Amino acid sequence: MDRAIIFDVDGTLAETEEGHREAFNIAFREAGLPWSWDQELYRKLLGVTGGKERIRYFIEDFGADGAPEQNLDQFIRALHAKKTLAYTEIVKGGGLELRPGVRECIEEARQRGYRLALATTTTPANIDALLGATFGDAGQGLFDVICAGDSVPNKKPAPDVYLQALDELELPAGSCVAIEDSRNGLLSARAAGIATIVTPCLYTRGEDFAEAALVIDGLDSLDFADLDALFG
Repeated sequence: MDRAIIFDVDGTLAETEEGHREAFNIAFREAGLPWSWDQELYRKLLGVTGGKERIRYFIEDFGADGAPEQNLDQFIRALHAKKTLAYTEIVKGGGLELRPGVRECIEEARQRGYRLALATTTTPANIDALLGATFGDAGQGLFDVICAGDSVPNKKPAPDVYLQALDELELPAGSCVAIEDSRNGLLSARAAGIATIVTPCLYTRGEDFAEAALVIDGLDSLDFADLDALFG
């Protein structure tokens, strides 16, 4: 089929952000840092996409004690690597489940002949862990294209990751629909010219989704007739 559905990952496929928050706190403890991100603080930090970028934002804008004055980039990379390891262990241990309707949506889309893709700022290791834990060995084969992590210069809300997905799918924006959970993700997809369905998650409920073609509580309430109408 010459149509594709492009999914975000964190917050869209699964309510992953609590797992990410826990993993950050584990990494901080292991590094001997006196940092702890509660839900209120993490909600603010989620305004910045990308784990390494989020750590830098916390250091530079919240005056985090314990960050070195020298070699900050190296410090952030090492700390984020600890966080990624902690997160993948949480996922592999069964700590996360798919959001309601996600599995059924993917299965029906494949039965209808849609091509599927992922466009996300999370790392490939995080994607591998989530797909493996929720879909088993079949997880990687579900998606024709996976654009993730640092594969593009600018992260959401910049359109880079969606533009890369369109390029790898070899499809125009009008032949794709994005499924997102956040305003940053929505702005990223729309900047790439892609009609977008939003399913708000724990940390994004209440955000402005005025640019969305459709806002629904979850993919368990998605009607494929509504989805089909969004293609150009």
